[in-house]
Amino acid sequence: MTAERAWWKEAVVYQIYPRSFNDSDGDGVGDLQGIIDRLDYVADLGVDVIWLNPVYDSPQKDNGYDISDYQAIYDEFGTMADWEALLEAVHDRDMRLVMDLVVNHTSDQHEWFRKSRQRDPEYEDYYIWREGRTDEDGEPTPPNNWESFFGGSAWEYDEERGEYFLHLYDTSQPDLDWRNDAVRQDVFDTIEWWLEKGIDGFRMDVINLLSKVEGLPDGDPDSEWVGSEQFIDGPEMLSYLDAMDDEVLSNYDVMTVGEMPQLTVESAREYAGADGPLDMAFHFQHTKLDYADGERWSVGDWSLPELKRIVDRWQDGLAADGWNTLYWENHDQPRSVSRYGDTENYRRESAKLLGTFILTLRGTPYIYQGQELGMTNADWDTMDDLRDVDAINHARELLDREGVEGYEDVKDVVGYRTRDNARTPMQWDDSQNAGFTDGDPWIQVNSNYREINAADQQADADSVYNYYRRLIQLRSDRDVLVYGDYTDLLPEHETVFAFTRSLSTDSGTEKVLVVLHFDDATETFDLPVEYADATLLACNYDHDDPDPETVTLAPYEARVYELFD
Repeated sequence: MTAERAWWKEAVVYQIYPRSFNDSDGDGVGDLQGIIDRLDYVADLGVDVIWLNPVYDSPQKDNGYDISDYQAIYDEFGTMADWEALLEAVHDRDMRLVMDLVVNHTSDQHEWFRKSRQRDPEYEDYYIWREGRTDEDGEPTPPNNWESFFGGSAWEYDEERGEYFLHLYDTSQPDLDWRNDAVRQDVFDTIEWWLEKGIDGFRMDVINLLSKVEGLPDGDPDSEWVGSEQFIDGPEMLSYLDAMDDEVLSNYDVMTVGEMPQLTVESAREYAGADGPLDMAFHFQHTKLDYADGERWSVGDWSLPELKRIVDRWQDGLAADGWNTLYWENHDQPRSVSRYGDTENYRRESAKLLGTFILTLRGTPYIYQGQELGMTNADWDTMDDLRDVDAINHARELLDREGVEGYEDVKDVVGYRTRDNARTPMQWDDSQNAGFTDGDPWIQVNSNYREINAADQQADADSVYNYYRRLIQLRSDRDVLVYGDYTDLLPEHETVFAFTRSLSTDSGTEKVLVVLHFDDATETFDLPVEYADATLLACNYDHDDPDPETVTLAPYEARVYELFD
């Protein structure tokens, strides 16, 4: 079945984290003018859409995901005039701009929350307030056992109001009460305000957390995120998104993608199927491959067959109704080449292999800034180096465990998992601070910027950057890589991921074979694929068009063939 065409299906998205992208004024913080100054670099990569992480006014307790004013720009990033200039510059380069939408929670500095804690009649019920309980000793305890994703209780007692408020993330991020008609209307008005300014869509932050089970019952104390069965995919979730679509989104030609923790294929079809309110949804199943025993703040081995099972489930499950998102990295994930590649001996090859993976599967690819260079995790030698509230909170919890004497005992897992790995400054060149700023950067620059930077890679035809450029162009030129059916050829192979993409057209069937070798040894084997002739379209090694039937693969080799019957 050929999917209905849409511009966002054919697009490649480039994610920009403004604070770490480019600083134009020397204060050590990236800004909107800095993005404008580097737009030609992004356009030359060949991408179609820029997803901009939050630039709204914010106290920056969670780097902009704690919004204090949805219709203002954070002053360190610039002004609304700067934002308007950015939008115009993006559109002038035939790209589109997608903004983050964060409406599960606001900042505790938002006017709505300030008035709610004062019991202003108009805003009293804008947030989720509850009286506490008492334990068997008569001591006060939170209203239920739900936990914050960032660690600790999901409830904070507010002295001014005399009640607890719910915060599923940081204590500075109180959850909005979406049962309130006025809350929903204010959010819809905000969405329309930005769409009228000309943006091209939204990435919706933790959007499937809006609806909580009535009564807010305790959650399973043994679950990965205690309480999540009571606040993820809640009873009114689909109706809230349907109303958002009916009242606002459907009036514009925009792209919508929801970030949805614990998302299943079945739920994705409801939220983002042909009749769903959204276009796409992010799931996280493949990002948990390296969790030890399901524990996020641990590091375990991962297997390629398990990755294939996840990919197969989503590629097949959304083939008839839905559309996939394809990504390795974002602002919340460590660098992919440090997780799934080999930074010691085959960084360039494995970075290219990972790029081949997301640019040849069925779905919309998302590239995070620096991924196209093969940027790696950094070293986090002390807790003072960390900026990520999530990592700091969990590091403190790890330090409280029996037998842990100091940060040195937990440094490896914290350094591997912290979101700060994605937030080190973009590595533009080999000058001081990697060309990111003339001042003191807000977060450390990765020490390997002299070996890994954009200036060197743009000048090197064999670089990771230029390989990404060629693959993006290949995807743009070949409908089969966008709309073609997916077939996994070697589901149980321990080191090789091989699949075909095929598309029936008026002139016949187009077929592409993708072979990905996730290992540092050489591998020779026979591929179970029939064809009369083959042409090598892309490879991260220099080959003279080798035959794909009997294949000898080098470490972390990636090949893309066109097959002919």
